[in-house]
Amino acid sequence: MSKNGNVRLPVRKMYKLFINGAFVRSESGRSDPLSDGKDFAVNIARASRKDARDAVVAARAGQRTWWNTPPGTRGLVLYRLAEMMEARRAELVERVHEGTGCSSTDAIAEVTAAVDRTIWYAGWCDKYAALLSTRNPVGGPHFNFSTPEPMGVVAVLAPDTPVLLALVSVVLAPMVAGNSVVAVASETDPRTAVVFAEAIATSDLPPGVFNLLTGSRAEIAPVLAKHMDVNAIAYDAEDPVLARELEGDAAENVKRTRPRAARTRDEWFSSRAQSLDDIENFSEIKTIWHPAGV
Repeated sequence: MSKNGNVRLPVRKMYKLFINGAFVRSESGRSDPLSDGKDFAVNIARASRKDARDAVVAARAGQRTWWNTPPGTRGLVLYRLAEMMEARRAELVERVHEGTGCSSTDAIAEVTAAVDRTIWYAGWCDKYAALLSTRNPVGGPHFNFSTPEPMGVVAVLAPDTPVLLALVSVVLAPMVAGNSVVAVASETDPRTAVVFAEAIATSDLPPGVFNLLTGSRAEIAPVLAKHMDVNAIAYDAEDPVLARELEGDAAENVKRTRPRAARTRDEWFSSRAQSLDDIENFSEIKTIWHPAGV
């Protein structure tokens, strides 16, 4: 209540799309209402097909900048992201708690695990290439080296639970490998993903490296799967109907498909949910032939 006795209405947060380093409304002007079960809560921007195409354009430009950034600097940028997540810890905990209905203790544990996983992946930026590179034995007066390079633009359909930890896990692995990401947030409660995007916006990540779309997965996913400038798409394999549709759409331009095995909430917290294999899964191995000196 204000000093003059009038009742002050709360300032409701606007949850927008995150494209090319900026929070934007859907070009269609559409939104989806999200209720807390008692009364109207908020409107969530509903991305259109054009929004998805705009995100891919931004991701392509951002990927070039990201890949040309020295690996050590990329690690520092992701560490800065962990710092920003830590600074928003209270808001992230509130969003996870209210959005998923888990206990406050579980929400705190999830946010802590998400921050720790971000730091874990940050440490791999200047190390994974050394472990994935090889010198191949060949016959003849030359050397043969194989080194990892990014795929390019990766579309990622985020799991519904755990809403923050799973999102962090599925987008950081391709980013560590030098890719840019167009992520489709959980439909159950995309607010946590938007707060995560706000942490990214205040980090040093170049515009376009991470883009977030909220809205109907059934509407957005096929657009990304068919897009000729998307190089790979990652999704949960537990929905066989969606998986078959995406695989068929991706075949039109020989897009890489990266289905994920279904995981329980507890499994996302385990060490198996963070792996060098996940980084390799979004890398392409380039082989170079070099003549040997006499």
